[in-house]
Amino acid sequence: MRKVLLPVVLGFVMATTAVWAGQRSAASLAITPPMGWNSWDSWGFTINQAEFKKTATWLHDYLQRYGYQYVVIDEGWFARQPEKPAGQEDYNISPNGLYMPAVNRFPSAAGGKGFAPLAAWVHSQGLKFGIHIVHGIPRSAVEKNERIAGSRYTAAEAADTSDTCQWNSDNYGVKDNKAGQAYYDAMAKLYASWGVDFLKVDCISQPWNGPEIAMIRKALDRSGRPIVLSLSPGPTPLADGAAAAKYAQQWRISNDVWDIWSYKSTPPPFPESVKGQFARLAQWEPYAGPGHWPDADMLPIGYLGPHPGWGQPRHTRLTNTEVRTQFTLWSIGRSPLILGANLLKMDAATQSIITNPEVIAVDQYSQDNRQVIRKGDDVVWMASAPQHKGDYIAIFNLSDQTKTLTYTWKQLGITYGACPVRDLWARKEMGRHRSIKVTLAPHASALYLAQHP
Repeated sequence: MRKVLLPVVLGFVMATTAVWAGQRSAASLAITPPMGWNSWDSWGFTINQAEFKKTATWLHDYLQRYGYQYVVIDEGWFARQPEKPAGQEDYNISPNGLYMPAVNRFPSAAGGKGFAPLAAWVHSQGLKFGIHIVHGIPRSAVEKNERIAGSRYTAAEAADTSDTCQWNSDNYGVKDNKAGQAYYDAMAKLYASWGVDFLKVDCISQPWNGPEIAMIRKALDRSGRPIVLSLSPGPTPLADGAAAAKYAQQWRISNDVWDIWSYKSTPPPFPESVKGQFARLAQWEPYAGPGHWPDADMLPIGYLGPHPGWGQPRHTRLTNTEVRTQFTLWSIGRSPLILGANLLKMDAATQSIITNPEVIAVDQYSQDNRQVIRKGDDVVWMASAPQHKGDYIAIFNLSDQTKTLTYTWKQLGITYGACPVRDLWARKEMGRHRSIKVTLAPHASALYLAQHP
């Protein structure tokens, strides 16, 4: 349930459907932060095949050219009545204890085909297909002690019955033994046969479940298909950052982020605010790099409905200014850019923000990203811009008052003199400067490129 370009304009990003050469490592996946869409923020448990295909078509028509390529079905795709969950008797589970798509919602899965026909259609659009699971093995499979596909082990031998997710009791955890590995191997083999490109595994990174994460990665690597691993929900412990970077392509750095700018008092554990992600992303930047990206969560922007994963259907509570600031932070922090909006109800203002190619390029191609100034609610991030031989500068006003902020090159650690500066949001040249001065409304941001003279 919890939720993880070229410098001017990206060409279409074409997904491969070829079988993965076994010798390729997980590090060759997600060389840049994944970009795409996930169903949770707008459909929760309830999306069906027709809605999903319409959404993927919209993304193909309007967003794919900018680098968005993953379309992910979040939790509950195996439930026949997702709006009125009745437990595992309502779930479509194979005789080997593997979840299967609910055929009444995903009719192309009939006849045991699973998601293979739907994934093939996604691939025909040049996109990549993803699904969500909660870690572990179905309780019903354990109670029936079903045989694990392709092995001599049973579900009871694989299950850790002392391990259940605190917010979803459908599954038991999986033991770090041969039976447990056999279960994840069978699962990964099934998903590879469907053509899955992206697997979001939930309720596994907080508390950090290192042995099970390692088993899942091993199973995916054995599957014969390149599958991105996304760990959720978080906060992933910072102490486990090296392990996260080793096994996963992205991992959540917090609990779910929803359309809340900030809390006036001590924040609750759920949901997280946008403002709260500034400090977290700054902490996690040392672990960001090709093939491994700290995930600040999906972008809860645009229209969230008809069945959002939290709250009532609504247009995002974030203002357009706050949406742009969130997109700026996610980009300069190199988080995956996974949209939560109902794309079928996309508004012009949101679309203009998420399709700015110069800002997307910061997320995809910048280097040495770091927070350089944090004085109260005044925040500055920087990154190198190798494609332009310069530096990106992101300035944020997190306060509730309008502010005029000025930073000299010396304050920002820039050693060259006056140089051309470009405003990436306005997409216009500003002339040559030795400093940046900007007046920002409450919760606003600015993003610049300073090029070497």
